[in-house]
Amino acid sequence: MSRQPIITFYFVLVVVRYHHRFLLIQEPKYGQNWYFPHGKVDPGETLMAAAVRETLEEGGIPIALDGILRIEHTPVKDKARFRVIFLAHPLDDTAPKSIADHESLRAGWFCREEMKKLPLRAQEVCEICDYLASGGPIYPLRLLTDKGSPFGCPH
Repeated sequence: MSRQPIITFYFVLVVVRYHHRFLLIQEPKYGQNWYFPHGKVDPGETLMAAAVRETLEEGGIPIALDGILRIEHTPVKDKARFRVIFLAHPLDDTAPKSIADHESLRAGWFCREEMKKLPLRAQEVCEICDYLASGGPIYPLRLLTDKGSPFGCPH
């Protein structure tokens, strides 16, 4: 008896840090709350490419990925959700997005104290910032690789 494949939806969430500030986007849905850049991975797209694309589309900021904060796999009935939370930094001093479109209403840099005054989509925004402030581990990007890639040197 063959097993049915599990439909899996892939998502990325990107925590862009610049010194003590974090990039947040104001969403056009979900009550227009503030959240990290995030989104679905397109067919044929890598998780890392999706992270870079979503941050540029939603926040207007070109980024470089620094590492992985967490990899989540959540099975629900006959489907599953797979999400990678990346840490990144801006590539330059491009100002955050200020003109609304279907991706986001606007974006901005916020310190932890300023976030307390924003309507946040989820408490995890503060939890992730606190995790980073407390020195939580950041895992290397090389954890995500293609099948058959060499293991290579661990540095």
